[in-house]
Amino acid sequence: MKKTLYLMRHGQTIFNERGKMQGWSDAPLTELGFNQAKVAKKYYEDNNITFDAAYSSTSERASDTLELITDMPYERRKGLKEMYFGLFEGENTKLNPIKSHYELFNDAFVQYGGEDMLNVQKRVTKELNDIMNQDVNNVLVVSHYVSILSFNNQWNDSIEVLRSGFTNCSILKYTFEDNKYNLEEVVNHDYSKLK
Repeated sequence: MKKTLYLMRHGQTIFNERGKMQGWSDAPLTELGFNQAKVAKKYYEDNNITFDAAYSSTSERASDTLELITDMPYERRKGLKEMYFGLFEGENTKLNPIKSHYELFNDAFVQYGGEDMLNVQKRVTKELNDIMNQDVNNVLVVSHYVSILSFNNQWNDSIEVLRSGFTNCSILKYTFEDNKYNLEEVVNHDYSKLK
């Protein structure tokens, strides 16, 4: 049976605003982050999209975003966390050893005590498969930039997702059938009127 997964990135955080790498570190949503989540909520409402299950990573930025989208009960899952950046956690993004999105899918952080990209992909995929193989049809999951892109990269070209304008509270809509994910749509919101 075909199911639908809405995989969404959290709203902007103070670390996003200040150009810091988050990974397993956490930072609260900014006012813009709250407003981005409200725009995403309006997208779901305007398109009559309802969920029978909702999940977020264990990071507060993800669960806070989800709570702005829906008031339904949800589960927090460790497997949906962002990539661990090792010594680069909390550091300025200018120090990032990855200088281009084209280098995103490698193991640059391992030598600094961080996670391997393939490990992130396997961890997130295992968690999403566990979720989608339950008795659910329409699922909302709020996660993180690298986690989402590494998961997506095994099914689609994540560079194309980035080129589409993927940012905070962007949504990747997948259909799920026979343990395979098909990217149906990338939803990037217009935040030009937000502060």
